[in-house]
Parts: sequence; structure tokens; C-alpha cells
Amino acid sequence: MPLSSLPLDSARVRANFPSFDEPSLAGQAFFECAGGSYTSRQVLDRLEGYYRRTKVQPYGVFPASIVASEAMDLAFERMAEAFNVSPDWIHIGPSSSANTYVLGQAFGAWLKPGDVIIVTNQDHEANTGTWRRLADRGIIVREWQVDPQTGHLDLVDLDALLDKDVKLIAAPHCSNIVGEINPVADIAARAKAVGALTIIDGVSYAPHGLPDLQALGVDIYFFSAYKVYGPHQGVMAIRPELAAQLPNQGHYFNNDKPRYRLTPAGPDHAQIAACAGIADYLEAVAGLADPAITGENPFRRAHTAMRAQEIALATPLLNYLANKNSVRLIGPKNPADRAPTISMVLREPGRDVATRLARHGIMAGAGHFYSYRLLEALGIAPDHGVLRLSFTHYTTPAEIDQLIGALEAELA
Repeated sequence: MPLSSLPLDSARVRANFPSFDEPSLAGQAFFECAGGSYTSRQVLDRLEGYYRRTKVQPYGVFPASIVASEAMDLAFERMAEAFNVSPDWIHIGPSSSANTYVLGQAFGAWLKPGDVIIVTNQDHEANTGTWRRLADRGIIVREWQVDPQTGHLDLVDLDALLDKDVKLIAAPHCSNIVGEINPVADIAARAKAVGALTIIDGVSYAPHGLPDLQALGVDIYFFSAYKVYGPHQGVMAIRPELAAQLPNQGHYFNNDKPRYRLTPAGPDHAQIAACAGIADYLEAVAGLADPAITGENPFRRAHTAMRAQEIALATPLLNYLANKNSVRLIGPKNPADRAPTISMVLREPGRDVATRLARHGIMAGAGHFYSYRLLEALGIAPDHGVLRLSFTHYTTPAEIDQLIGALEAELA
């Protein structure tokens, strides 16, 4: 694949990541990006600067504290800008799993016995187990089930579950195993039609471009910053009027402080400040994109460029896998319909193959990836697991070739 055919120059993109200059990683092609991406220089600079200059308690009256507060506030503003919402949408907690756990407690006190929530069996456990536990409080849980062969979630099946009693739909933007990009705007529209809310797990989608939440029409969207070139934090966007209605989960005296009500465990201040670097990096990507890439602002332009880059990179890999009889590919064969999170079932456990791929300089993942229910629905033993090859726009054509060569050597 010639570099000139890509909307992003890989070398210029990779110049934003110190990891690619790290001698210990030389020759190692990173294909476990769905588990956590490399961190951009923009994020690292903000993180180090905070620790060096403003590692004090923020929101005080002395200069260093004031600067620390401003750095944290900027992160909320920049995340909101990237999502096309106002800053009062943004909440930052220690992780996505912790954030959804707190949301579950809040909704558990807000919903009434007999109310219905819809979950899927395509999700990571963080966005399904939390809601299923509400059955202990008298909430009725309905499951939107995947196709047992493909892992696809069909909107027709969702329609069959909807009625006036449904108050909440929890679904993934895309699965961390199936990879198919779900029609979130359509899910949100269906929810609104019956007076229900939508909570969308964007953890596996956000690394490929932060979405415009106004266009999606969702009520809650969350992602893990460490998978989007940032620090180990969980970022939630919650419609402000909904956040104000949910019961306070923090200290009682912080009830009037929106940022504290749904993130009771205050995450690291420096990492909050560093989240602004995610937006900085996305703007840098927009600046590197081919002039033919369009978008109404840098964040939409970056999103378009990243997706186009990933589709081009995924095409030869998916074509190769389509011709391997020993491989059961999970999810769509068309790279435009999926994130570049490509999972496959092999005759032997995924971990065994991942171990051998490491000898070829391929860093791949294997296992159930906290999607236990999904694997069971697909007829895959969670202990056997899948081999997962996941990458982002910073992957190079040469690394795709390296991966295909390694697979050819190791797959039966």
C-alpha cells in the first residue's frame, strides 16, 4: 500500500508519539491498541508540566493552585469542544468501569420497580453487568441479543423489545470484539420515541474519532481516555438536565457541584489536566490530513481522516483473513462497517497464537476481553478466547505487511 494513497502521512503522525522513538520498542508492531493506545506527546507534555509546576491542591487562592485549577478546567472545556457539547456535559472519573458503576447506583435509586431497561450481550461487562444488577431492585431487564453467527445487533430485534415501559437502553458504539459500528443515532431516535434514555459505551469507538454527540442524540456517552492517546481516566458526557435529576453519589455538601455528584472518587488532578492534550492531538491530526479531507471543524476533520486511514489499512488484512479457512472472523468483512478491532476464532486458544506472534515482533491480544457474555452467545468458550488484532491510524502499511507475514507463518 503506497504511503501516498493514505490521507495521513504515517511518519508525521507518529512524530507525535514518543513511544515510536523508544529503543526497547523498535521493530515491535503494536496490534493491541484496543487495550490501550500509545500516549501522544501533547498529553505527556501537559501531564509532566502539571506534576512539575502545579502538583498542589487545586481551586485554592495561591498562584500555583489557581494555575492548576485552570489546567483542569481547560480539560473539561476541550473535551466538550471535541464532542460538540457544552462543558457542563463532561464528567471525569478514574475509569469507565468505575463511572458506569456509579451511574448504576444513581439510576438504581432513580428508576422505579417495574421500569424496563434494555441491555445487550455484545457489550463489555462494564456496560451490561452494571445495569443487569438493577434487577435486584425490581427493575425489569430485557436483553437485545446478537446474531449467534456474526455478533451483529439488528435494529429489528431492538424494536421488538421497545414499549412505553422502557426507560433506558445501554448499548455499545462498537464491541471490543465484534468491531461493527452500531447505528447509535438510530438507537437514540428509537429510545426517544418511547421516552427512554440512551447510554452508549464509546470505549472501543472513541480511539477512531470522537463523535459529535449532538448528531448522535444520545443522553450519556463514555470512553476511556487511555485508549484515546491520553491518561488512565474515564470520561463521561451526560446531558446536563439528566445529570441534575440523578441522585447525588458524592458527598452531600457537594450536591450543588455538577462535576462532583457522579464522580465521587476524585481522579488524579494531573491526569484530568492532561486530558486537554487529547483535543490538542486531534487538532494536530486535522492539520496533517490531506487537503481533500473535509469537516466543519478540526475534530470532525480528524475523525474523517482517522477513519479513512484505518479503512485503507484494514483492507489488505481483512482480504487476507477472508481466504484463510482456519479462521472464523468475527464481525463485518467490509472495513467501512467496522473499527479496526479484528477478532478471530482459531482451532487453538487465541493466547497460544498471540504468544507465537510475539516472536515476529507482533504485539497482539487474546482472551475474552471482559465480553464473556458475547463469546458465550457466539458459541466460543471464554477460556479459549479470540485472537484480537487492533490498531489505529498511527499504524503503518509496513506493520500491516509485517502482521500478515507473521500470520502466514503461524496460522494453520
